[in-house]
Amino acid sequence: MIAFDYLRAADRDQALSAAQARDGARFIAGGTNLLDLMKLQVEAPRRLVDIGALDLRQIERTDDGGLRIGALVSNADLAAHPLVRARYPVLSRAILAGASAQLRNKATTAGNLLQRTRCYFFYDPAVPCNKRTPGSGCSAIGGFNRIMAVLGTSEQCIASHPSDMAVAMRALDARVETVLPSGERRALSLDELYRLPGDTPEVETHLQPGELIIAVLLPSPPTGRQTYRKVRDRASYAFALVSVAGIVSMEQDRISGAALAFGGVGTMPWRDRAAEDLLVGQQPRRALFDQAADTLLAAAIGHGENDFKIPLLRRTLAAVLGKLTETVA
Repeated sequence: MIAFDYLRAADRDQALSAAQARDGARFIAGGTNLLDLMKLQVEAPRRLVDIGALDLRQIERTDDGGLRIGALVSNADLAAHPLVRARYPVLSRAILAGASAQLRNKATTAGNLLQRTRCYFFYDPAVPCNKRTPGSGCSAIGGFNRIMAVLGTSEQCIASHPSDMAVAMRALDARVETVLPSGERRALSLDELYRLPGDTPEVETHLQPGELIIAVLLPSPPTGRQTYRKVRDRASYAFALVSVAGIVSMEQDRISGAALAFGGVGTMPWRDRAAEDLLVGQQPRRALFDQAADTLLAAAIGHGENDFKIPLLRRTLAAVLGKLTETVA
């Protein structure tokens, strides 16, 4: 057992000061990912700052017609909320596609966004992993890498991001609202929150030490149809091999707007706006969907075991776009 301090913060100021006062401190809420990592000694925080008592469990309308989701709202409560089900069904469906009912009851909104990869080698301290031990090597490259990413990878890391919820959030242009230890607030899009692995795969976000996510902000609901499709090895409690969060609006017989995000294939929840732009103004047809897939997959790299993800993503994207535009051929 590795010793650590535990502090249950009574308010936000106490949480921030406690995290700042000790190097290696981590915030903990539901603990559905962090506790597993601690048990395996993949992570060994010097201090746990429990933020479970903070008043961050509200889901509120915003002045611009969107939603402000408290960081501690559980995945179950978020998926079941009437406004989410009615106005952001892609988010509700993505959450319900992830984990088990028990985990969704405990996991939090902010924690889901910050969960770490389920790469086999990251979870095994006996083998090299650059994400766990920088400079030690990537065992997934050249090893069993069936669940690994094909987009956004580097020579240092090919681990895929595991979240379903974050994929839908990225398609919805969500932002995270944070508080720095200084008390300053800022808002980051998910594009700005996540980092590609590059040469530093151990650094996964642009959050500063001690920075606390307090809410997720959704803009006003998009027009058009929404869906979430997840392809996995079994029907429940399995991470995505490929997933697509799709939002498409139509004007007469042409696509007037598209937002597409992808899970299971990227080192972060993936979005390619060039592929979306290619669809806009066009009549939906299979050839167009294939062109969007070509754009999306232009930089995809398979590593043997996970090569199948590239054609699987192509077929899944076509199926999602066909459903959203009611196109069969």
